[in-house]
Amino acid sequence: MKNSTKLSDAIHILTYIVINQGTDLSSTQIAKSVNSNPVVIRRIMAQLKNEGCLISSNGRANPQLARPADTISLLDIYRAVEEETDFLKIDTKTNPNCNIGRHIQTTLDKYYQQVQESAEKEMNKIKLSDIIKEIQSIQQ
Repeated sequence: MKNSTKLSDAIHILTYIVINQGTDLSSTQIAKSVNSNPVVIRRIMAQLKNEGCLISSNGRANPQLARPADTISLLDIYRAVEEETDFLKIDTKTNPNCNIGRHIQTTLDKYYQQVQESAEKEMNKIKLSDIIKEIQSIQQ
């Protein structure tokens, strides 16, 4: 299973936009910072825009946050860019004739849900502004 980097790329994009306001904020320029393709950056930015995290206009390289950075959580960003938001996956193809295979899915589901809820709660506490402040303090 491949791990997605869309969350870190989306946070990178939003942080870049805030810290570099007033400069070239084209997808080409942002892509250089992320070390990605401008098409990928535009796709992520469109997802962020659709979820109310970003404001941008076609033809103008002037994206901005749709709301204050201290109101945008990591969970908001994660939900904006990830198609599948469950962190842990259960194998649904276990052997139903096996005593363990028959019960492992429902047993793990309960525990995986606990992990999911805990992670989401923590992600909701961390705001984009926290990340921006930390990066700005490191840059100085």
